[in-house]
Amino acid sequence: MPTRIASVNVNGVRAAFRKGMGDWLESRDVDILCLQEVRAETSDILPLLGDGWHVVHDAATAKGRAGVAIASRVAPLGIRTELGAADFDSAGRWIEADFAVGTTTLTVASAYVHSGEVNTPKQVEKYKFLDAFEQRLAELSRGDSLALVVGDLNVGHRTLDIKNWKGNVKNAGFLPEERVYFDRIVGAEDDDSYNAGAGLGWVDLGRRFAGEVAGPYTWWSQRGQAFDTDTGWRLDYHLASPKLAPTALSYAIDKASAWDARWSDHAPVVIDYDI
Repeated sequence: MPTRIASVNVNGVRAAFRKGMGDWLESRDVDILCLQEVRAETSDILPLLGDGWHVVHDAATAKGRAGVAIASRVAPLGIRTELGAADFDSAGRWIEADFAVGTTTLTVASAYVHSGEVNTPKQVEKYKFLDAFEQRLAELSRGDSLALVVGDLNVGHRTLDIKNWKGNVKNAGFLPEERVYFDRIVGAEDDDSYNAGAGLGWVDLGRRFAGEVAGPYTWWSQRGQAFDTDTGWRLDYHLASPKLAPTALSYAIDKASAWDARWSDHAPVVIDYDI
């Protein structure tokens, strides 16, 4: 049976469940659920999910901010939350867990990259995280490992990933200095081996399944008519290691049917893997 893995920035897990996330989750038969921007305590998460789930969670240093978690139908073999240098505070932004899938081991990481803000300390912290992120991906992709990094990575890699890209070239989330990290991870778009072995060899499964088309987007501003006009950004990713990527069977963005039916400003990204 395929393993279904979903990732979503919930924009506060308690608020998301009040608005209908539970109905979505019940209908989707997910095996591993990766959450970002949890903004809650570990003790808050399990009652929301109900019976049959195992949860690992890393809360942010500042209470009520960020937070990443992985919920699964089987208990993980091990978890890690350290990322980067010892003096770098990555709490609430990175958690990885190992799972036994058949006779092999799958490592899944849930990541929440800083949103950043140009010419402020927030952008400095974002680059520190991206440096550590790139280094960890280099480690995770060594050999024949099955590894998956998902989450709200807060960078649109290519012009296809943002509806209004021309108006955002000087804004955090689409800065050339941010996008080059993804060039080194999956390859630059003008590289013959882009998304097929370039860079560190990771595969952006969203782009592989969608092809060379605008979007499909995963985040829409709460302001104005962004959702109704599909003026979005593709910020939520499934990055698969070279060995894992060929096992991906399907790709879906569970965009809400209407603006007032949303339970987060992000849509879940759901992929089935035949591991």
